[in-house]
Amino acid sequence: MITNKANTEFWVITDTHLIADSLHDDGKAFQLIQGTSQGKDLNYQETALRAFSDFANEKKPAAIIVTGDVTFNGELISAQKFAELFDRLKETKLLVLPGNHDIYDGWARSFRGNNQLYAHQISPEDWRNIFKKSYDCAISKDPNSLAYSVKLNSQYLLLLLDSNIYGTHEASGAPTTEGQLGEEQILWLQRQLEQAKKEGLRPLLFLHHNLYVHNPAVNRGFVLNNAQLLGRLCRDYDVKIVFSGHIHAQNIVGPKEKVPATEIVTSSFCSYDQAYGNVKVSPDCVNYERKTFDMTPYLTAEERQNKELTHFHSYLKEIQIRNLAGNTNKKDHLKTEESQLLQKVNHLFIEMNYQYFTGHNHIEKKQLKKLYNSPEFKILVSQRPRFSKYMKTLFDTTDHSNLKAKIKY
Repeated sequence: MITNKANTEFWVITDTHLIADSLHDDGKAFQLIQGTSQGKDLNYQETALRAFSDFANEKKPAAIIVTGDVTFNGELISAQKFAELFDRLKETKLLVLPGNHDIYDGWARSFRGNNQLYAHQISPEDWRNIFKKSYDCAISKDPNSLAYSVKLNSQYLLLLLDSNIYGTHEASGAPTTEGQLGEEQILWLQRQLEQAKKEGLRPLLFLHHNLYVHNPAVNRGFVLNNAQLLGRLCRDYDVKIVFSGHIHAQNIVGPKEKVPATEIVTSSFCSYDQAYGNVKVSPDCVNYERKTFDMTPYLTAEERQNKELTHFHSYLKEIQIRNLAGNTNKKDHLKTEESQLLQKVNHLFIEMNYQYFTGHNHIEKKQLKKLYNSPEFKILVSQRPRFSKYMKTLFDTTDHSNLKAKIKY
């Protein structure tokens, strides 16, 4: 048991995508990867995660739980560095589970000058050894996967699942995006849920892939292949909360139909604005709130000389803007009505995505109607017809929040 306190809190982060500084020289090959990383920061994650562990030492949550994609592309050295950065934790436990980029990822590389070089991949055995302190907290470990269970306190059981599809040896190609829970793991999970029911423990599930569809236009490869089976277990054992990652977007869905679970996805820690989920548990409820981490107070004197670090959220947004802008019109700098309109169109696309991925995407119906009728949106849809359905999923006109949730027992 991690804590004896009935009222306690833990934090959730996901998709940190750390590439150890020792794996690159900031040369041309690495800069190309950073420029095409879909908005992920690859330059400063060692600094950010070290600062976050110092923040945890100050605030003392019971645990930090990481729901996968700990590493950029499954580099063994990156996983070792991640564990090292959190070795500084004093009273807080680190609990990790793998994502689809972590185990036997054929894209694992180091970067030197113009070259991408082979980097050692992570085996399941490596994972257990690197994160031994996490597995030492377990009351049960699934022998057929990297799943394990941890008793948080006298009332809550944490079930950390392995939803990833990987082979039995090093890979040479891209990691598998989709995921599922293997038959043996399902049986193990059912036994854990049955035991929790007998002991009066409330199960909280954690996995990398999603139980529910979080975006009707983009969900292939994100939702578990056997999500219906997991949903049935949630129904049968009254699982009220599932935490996941993978989609990099802040989103809260559920309960759905006969499944009582609310699924919470916290946006990627290495993108947007360094979000983490603050989860407070008590005997009668669980409160989740998305928060953003300001690492400035935890920077060294030397690091504070770097404006990208002292204005890190602005730096992260700029990375995302460059990613979303793509191939913009080269004449946008001209002061013509046409170029100014195109700038507005590009800005609209960037802001729509940014608000969606950070969970700040609520809008009144009349405002949404006005947006859809605007010249900028009409041009945007005509410019990017493949994304027209997706763009109409980015706003939410209900009173449902993607930033906080309260689940009562």
